[in-house]
Amino acid sequence: MLAKRIIPCLDVKDGQTVKGTNFVDLRQAGDPVELGKAYSEMGADELVYLDITASHEGRKTFTELVGRVAANINIPFTVGGGINELKDVERMLSAGADKVSINSAALRRPELVDEIASRFGSQVCVVAIDAKFMEGTWKCYVNGGRIETERKLFEWAKEVNDRGAGEILFTSMNHDGVKTGYANDALAELADILSIPVIASGGAGTKEHFRDAFIEGKADAALAASVFHFGEIQIPELKLYLKNEGINIRI
Repeated sequence: MLAKRIIPCLDVKDGQTVKGTNFVDLRQAGDPVELGKAYSEMGADELVYLDITASHEGRKTFTELVGRVAANINIPFTVGGGINELKDVERMLSAGADKVSINSAALRRPELVDEIASRFGSQVCVVAIDAKFMEGTWKCYVNGGRIETERKLFEWAKEVNDRGAGEILFTSMNHDGVKTGYANDALAELADILSIPVIASGGAGTKEHFRDAFIEGKADAALAASVFHFGEIQIPELKLYLKNEGINIRI
């Protein structure tokens, strides 16, 4: 069985790492390169860098930052935000990223998933899904959680799985930043219907929340931001705890 992964997420705005609650009320959390380097040295399995206003403002991800990250860390990292076409993917990979995350662009033009998978390989294509549970159903959102779409979480996730995505990064907007645990029921349902890995995102507040995402939510990886950025949970301690709970994790 593959080891479960711990993935710090760095939301980048104007060259700084920021973190909010329910996708708003952002506060600064430090330099993204230095933070990434520290997480790499602490034993994080991967990193995710998201240019959180790129899609909303209609500009491209900050390529120069990606190059600096690649020069300073020795673990895989994914870059997202403002990736709309193959040349954006090529630019990110050339700058040193291992994978790209697409969200708004995939919902607007699903064929982009097929194109990335066939050109660069499925392992490069992470489809991020920001969804909110409303009136008994999970609705997908675009533009950093600003705009609701008609697409539903489970059917959209299944479609991108079938189109060749390498993994799904599912963020529950209801749980984002509130530190009450991941959306484990939805995660478990995704794990049951998909043939690709699922990354849990939104809701980490304690070590137990990570354990529950892996056991109850059947997630392949757990992503978190503020609990790492503000020192509430240390990655080495988290990994030791998870190992003691019987979870297959790299120490």
